[in-house]
Amino acid sequence: MGKFSKKMKKKYEQTNKRSIAVYLTLRILVIVSMVFQILAGNLENAFMCILSLFLFTLPTIFSEKFKIGLPSLLEVIIYLFIFSAMILGEINNFYGIIPFWDTLLHTLNGFLCAGIGFSLVDLLNQNSQKINLSPIYVMIVAFCFSMTIGILWEFYEFTADTVFRTDMQKDRIVQSISSVALNKNGENVPIKVNNIEKTEIYTKDGTVTTIENGYLDIGIIDTMKDLFVNFIGAVIFSVIGFLYVKNRDKYKFTENFIPTKQ
Repeated sequence: MGKFSKKMKKKYEQTNKRSIAVYLTLRILVIVSMVFQILAGNLENAFMCILSLFLFTLPTIFSEKFKIGLPSLLEVIIYLFIFSAMILGEINNFYGIIPFWDTLLHTLNGFLCAGIGFSLVDLLNQNSQKINLSPIYVMIVAFCFSMTIGILWEFYEFTADTVFRTDMQKDRIVQSISSVALNKNGENVPIKVNNIEKTEIYTKDGTVTTIENGYLDIGIIDTMKDLFVNFIGAVIFSVIGFLYVKNRDKYKFTENFIPTKQ
């Protein structure tokens, strides 16, 4: 923190105490949850807790590795996001209990990732005498960075569902489908099926699984919805970042979400 002024350093240390308190509290909750999952014999959820503990260390590693100062509010939001997604969402089934839990988290993810992408370019802009990127360019980079992270996360969910047979890409019941696979003539003309009341799945061992009230969509609607709300979050921050570059004093609150050079 050699480039910090004494005033900035003091302010940083005061606000950093809050993020440390949140970090320790959430870490203890995750450890307690992990112990319960191990005692219950649920090793998959126990692994989820271990993964959460590792993710908690990433902000500190990122900060020390690249000499980047994370605003206290941003750091707290990151910790809460990890806890909300992994522990509350996956282990405690908030995704199923609260209808908009997944949507909220993916929107927030788009917002935060745009902030991180914005900061990377903005730091380069401010600390280089040879580079002077326009605000609109910084905004576009922030948006693209956020969408890239969102897509990579969907890749991760798809891989987990395919390899480990999880259900991170949450399925949902739909009442209508449109598919060329149902075209008996092999033409590229979709066959539309509406008002589906139920579907039945037959396996080789004779088991019949009945899906009431429609057809089971396997993840595609969830994936596209996640990307769409990630898009909304990315657009919101990208616009805010654009305004911040144009007038840093007027939109100073944006600094609560932007990492800074130490």
